[in-house]
Amino acid sequence: MKILAIDTALPAASACVLDADDLAPESFESIPMERGHAEALLPLIDRVMARVDGGFAAIDRVAVTVGPGSFTGLRVGIAAARAIGLACRVPVVGVSTLAALAAPLILADEPGTVGVAIDARHGQVYFAGFGGDGRAYLAPRIMSVKDVARALGNGPARLAGSGAAAVAQEARAKGLNVEIIGNSVAPDIAYVARLGLIADPAHAPARPVYLKAADAKPQQSKTVPLADQAEQTPPAEAAHPAESATVDEPDKPSSEPDKVADAGTD
Repeated sequence: MKILAIDTALPAASACVLDADDLAPESFESIPMERGHAEALLPLIDRVMARVDGGFAAIDRVAVTVGPGSFTGLRVGIAAARAIGLACRVPVVGVSTLAALAAPLILADEPGTVGVAIDARHGQVYFAGFGGDGRAYLAPRIMSVKDVARALGNGPARLAGSGAAAVAQEARAKGLNVEIIGNSVAPDIAYVARLGLIADPAHAPARPVYLKAADAKPQQSKTVPLADQAEQTPPAEAAHPAESATVDEPDKPSSEPDKVADAGTD
């Protein structure tokens, strides 16, 4: 089975094609970027697929990171993945950004727990904690750096992600043995593909996972009619309820723990 993996959740636009029988991707490309994912992603995917025997017709599944991450970035990647899945008539699965960052640390099979922290600003991080068996002992959530340091227990712990340095500083101040592994701010796209291969499409939807509300919120316009205007307006001319704008609530994160221990299974 061949899978196309896509990631635009964090400061990179990445894609790769991986065969379930291979360790290394058949084709991949990753471009670090803070903005511009929408403009960069489709040409990047075209370049990746141009190096794959059979092109899009050879793809059996599509995987995409679903968060936490940038609101815009998540929407760009998920929209592209869904469109490709629809056109190729193949299933599309969602992969946790935190699980993808944790996968290489878990597969290293070293002592201690694994924690992944993504900077959420204002002294907070998106965090998930994993045991040596790859199961999450702390499901993805947004937490203060101090709370994460307490959640690490007695250590030792290995940390990854853009928020790892802040967590490590707080944890070390408490006397914990923690180590930062690597300096990646975005997941290795090959691990997104590996997790996508073992994901169950029925339980891993390609739907964005938001752990906090958007920083930018729509204005709530409120108008109060003048008294004489309100008296002159007949009931039949009142605004129809359907004309009121509504904003969908963001999708809630899954309560099921992520399992990444089998990510390297061929």
